[in-house]
Amino acid sequence: MKTLKDFQFEGKTAFVRVDLNCPVDEKTKKVEPSERIAGHAKTVAALSDKGARVVVLAHQGRKGDYDCISLSQHALLLGDATKKPVKFVDDVCGEKAKAAIRSLKPGEILLLENVRFLDDETKYKTIEENEKATIVQQLSPLCDVFVLDAFSAAHRAQASIVGFYKKPVVAGLVMQAELEALAKLKNPKKPVAFVFGGAKPEDSIGIMSNWLSEGKIDHALTCGLLGELFLVASGRELGKTIELLKEKKALDYLPQARELLSKHKSRILIPEDVAIDFNGKRKEIPCHQLPSNHLICDIGAKTAKKYAEVLSGAKTVLMNGPAGMYENPEFEAGTRSLLKAIEKSGAFSVMGGGHTISAIEKFRINKKKLGYVSLAGKALIEYLSGAQLPGVKILQ
Repeated sequence: MKTLKDFQFEGKTAFVRVDLNCPVDEKTKKVEPSERIAGHAKTVAALSDKGARVVVLAHQGRKGDYDCISLSQHALLLGDATKKPVKFVDDVCGEKAKAAIRSLKPGEILLLENVRFLDDETKYKTIEENEKATIVQQLSPLCDVFVLDAFSAAHRAQASIVGFYKKPVVAGLVMQAELEALAKLKNPKKPVAFVFGGAKPEDSIGIMSNWLSEGKIDHALTCGLLGELFLVASGRELGKTIELLKEKKALDYLPQARELLSKHKSRILIPEDVAIDFNGKRKEIPCHQLPSNHLICDIGAKTAKKYAEVLSGAKTVLMNGPAGMYENPEFEAGTRSLLKAIEKSGAFSVMGGGHTISAIEKFRINKKKLGYVSLAGKALIEYLSGAQLPGVKILQ
């Protein structure tokens, strides 16, 4: 895999695909700054410093959704983050965009319009088919080198991600950092503890199955909706919370959870107590007192203490999702306890998922004491589940 150090960028036109996808206020359409912009700004600034004509490709939202908007605001935010002027053109690959690219001088930065405005950006299914895409057909003659920095979108074989694969392809700083961090997980120092939380059990089941079968996880700590799913798999009745599992389609993964428990019971930890929403207040009950007519919103203090003890002795940690509804102060204790334990552990840690990142910010966890905070979501899940990501493939 080539990195920025392996290419002479001076005087070249470098197309760089980043992920500037940010939260957008549904009413005002105002874009909120994100860690992603700050991360990719380092790559964009580095290319500018190396004398490249920098053409930035990015997306926002999905076509038809309220947050699929113009990138004009993103240009201002990227300019603030790079501390360099960022030009913007409200065109992806038409004559206006091509004229703007041709007019660039070495070191200048141009952000093109939202690539998701193109009908065929998400049309093709293979790397090779994406050569037919409009953006590739129109802009490829203007591109000298393609820098892929969007690991968070690398699981998608879409035109702006893989379509320029016949050009020299180089990993940007974010992509490089993500892959180097994940490489350390391939041969992890033991003991290894993975925290599987959040509200999407489907994101964790694949990783659990893959890593437990390979004997790489010593302790799989379940919480969030996955913890509740494993409580059901162990024979517990939940009460009201079962309706939430049905709504989230978590019960679709019940057979897999039962199979994992039967094969790896000694390495899978499930909650011993939980915190329920008792008329808006936190109330903790041991799991043997389930079912409950109140919704489970967090792990209990006993479970949090046990999990924290496991994490404090780990050498390698992955955390994918919070322990409960941490946004509510009544139910933040479990997530805060686990993050504090990881912070103090001294283990090499990889933290993934948008809610995990938000919780790190909320509880003011010292990022310098964490191994790596990933900017990716689904791409991280697929990579750790053993899938080959199209974006990573073209780099290799």
